[in-house]
Amino acid sequence: MEELPPCPKCHSVLTYQDGALLMCPECAHEWSPSAAAPAPDGEDEGGGLVVKDAHGNLLQDGDSVVVVKDLKVKGAATLKSGTKVKNIRLVEGDHNIDCRIEGFGAMALKSEFVKKA
Repeated sequence: MEELPPCPKCHSVLTYQDGALLMCPECAHEWSPSAAAPAPDGEDEGGGLVVKDAHGNLLQDGDSVVVVKDLKVKGAATLKSGTKVKNIRLVEGDHNIDCRIEGFGAMALKSEFVKKA
């Protein structure tokens, strides 16, 4: 039996062929097996993670950012707008910034609530 490539969007190995297209049952992505595999959402052609701040600036590991909106933190006080966060680390997922904030500790933030400092 022919080994089919995993889904380029969600990386599921449960792909199947439907006529001339390959299909993913988990995310419903369809693609042509002869076409070059597109980069998954959030990645550039080199395979690196692409994360943009609230103003569309590209973020990188080690950048400093400023929180642009008051954020309620579960089990703690509110993280105020204007709080500076140093040395961020980019990760995949819903909250795509891992960081350590003085007075709060380790935290995950969404990039849509920060701007590059």
